[in-house]
Amino acid sequence: MKIKVVYFFFVASFFPLAASGEIFKIATISPDGLGWMSKLREGLEQIQVQTEGRVIFKIYPGGVQGDDATVLRKMRIRQLNGGVFAAGSLTRFFPDLQVYNLPLQFRSYNEVDFVRAQIDSYISNGLQNAGIKTFAFTETGFAYLLANESVTSLKDLRKLKAWIPDNDPIAAELIKSFDVSPIPLNITDVLPALQTGMINAVVGPPSVVLALQWHNHLSHLMNLPLVYIYSMLAMDMKAYSRVSAADQETVENILDEVFELVGQDARLDNEKALQALKGIGITFVEPSNKAEWQEAADLSVKKLMESGEISEEAVNRYLLLLKNFRSIQND
Repeated sequence: MKIKVVYFFFVASFFPLAASGEIFKIATISPDGLGWMSKLREGLEQIQVQTEGRVIFKIYPGGVQGDDATVLRKMRIRQLNGGVFAAGSLTRFFPDLQVYNLPLQFRSYNEVDFVRAQIDSYISNGLQNAGIKTFAFTETGFAYLLANESVTSLKDLRKLKAWIPDNDPIAAELIKSFDVSPIPLNITDVLPALQTGMINAVVGPPSVVLALQWHNHLSHLMNLPLVYIYSMLAMDMKAYSRVSAADQETVENILDEVFELVGQDARLDNEKALQALKGIGITFVEPSNKAEWQEAADLSVKKLMESGEISEEAVNRYLLLLKNFRSIQND
């Protein structure tokens, strides 16, 4: 009994305001134990210590709270305060956030870094105006097409039963512009769909394909990075605003640093994953006519703007930045 009393007073003295602290419930479909999850947990522990228990995060990993759509629904009814989402899941709050996901526009990570330095704040401000607080965006990486047969042309592509993320209207429009009938599924349903043959192709970053074991049901990778993918920790702004300005600064400094490091790690992980896929026998094939793919991609971007799924202002600014960067590189 004496030991329990001493322990209670130790905890009370270390976190004197814990009883009145804000506890934020955050969910993710990512399994615990991944490198980035370990970094996030370390960062959240730092927040609890540096705010003296005034801000505490509780994580629900591995999809125990459901997929992205379910987590957003639980945020709306205040069962959860936030989650780590693929950017496409937040399209309805700010459609322009998918400007980075336009197909075959980014050609290198140097271009990514140049453009993001000037557009990230536009996206985060747009989400905040819609009631969503975000922190530094996390790079997931360039996504490649993997299928259980060789795909080198658009004609080959149109034969596939290809997965797209559920509740992602821009992804649906993009793949339709390639004359492919998409099969929308939650990410947790992709592996069973591959196992049963419901789908026979995915587009994803190599590290994700490996981590989720999709590669066991696919045999070919088209060696052309199709889209750039990123994610973010997003919170309900009303809930987050209950934290004092000083503690918000602490939270943002720590989480921004965590997610910057996670993004850096993602680049290395994807490079290693590409080599690992080669090593286990995935056949790498080159597109037969890159100009054909680029033409279809550019047409899909045009159709997206015309449909109103993304603003012309955002796309034109993005494309102008790419053009400026390339002209500088060519000088």
